[in-house]
Amino acid sequence: MVYVSEMHTTPPTEFGSELEEKTYDTLAKLEIPFYQVATGEALTMEDCIDIDDRLGVEVVKTIFLCNQKKTKFYLYITPADFKFVTKDFGKKMEIPRVSFASADLLKERLGVIPGAATIFGLLKDPDHEIQLVFDQSVSEREWYACSSGSVTNYMKLRMTDVFDKFLPYTGHEAIFIN
Repeated sequence: MVYVSEMHTTPPTEFGSELEEKTYDTLAKLEIPFYQVATGEALTMEDCIDIDDRLGVEVVKTIFLCNQKKTKFYLYITPADFKFVTKDFGKKMEIPRVSFASADLLKERLGVIPGAATIFGLLKDPDHEIQLVFDQSVSEREWYACSSGSVTNYMKLRMTDVFDKFLPYTGHEAIFIN
């Protein structure tokens, strides 16, 4: 069981990463409302069950992948209970073999540690080298819940704000797969 604070509509007073601070600055700049909770260290989807309960929505699973040469990167957003198989992802995307990116690549490309991968990592990709991929079912939700850029803070915001404000701001476009 992971500690989960009450929900707040203001940023935390301390940030767990540089990306987390940038996330909240960007949400303020884009006037995107959110609800956030401070948590104990949540590293697995099982750790997020109490977070889901507090936020009232399911936190998504965010997977950072790369090709064998580590020249192409994919940020894949799926439901929490999705059983990910790299071979199936490659078939759906019509690309050769992919694998989970290393902790070093996660830190370098998204600015986070394992367990904190988030769509907000796209703020650290100004050259658009990361392809955003959404499971279609997640993209159809009213709310989007994820890490804010650390393993000790999670948030929810409206999916329409993700697609209508945040992604246009980053310049990233999503691909949708089933």
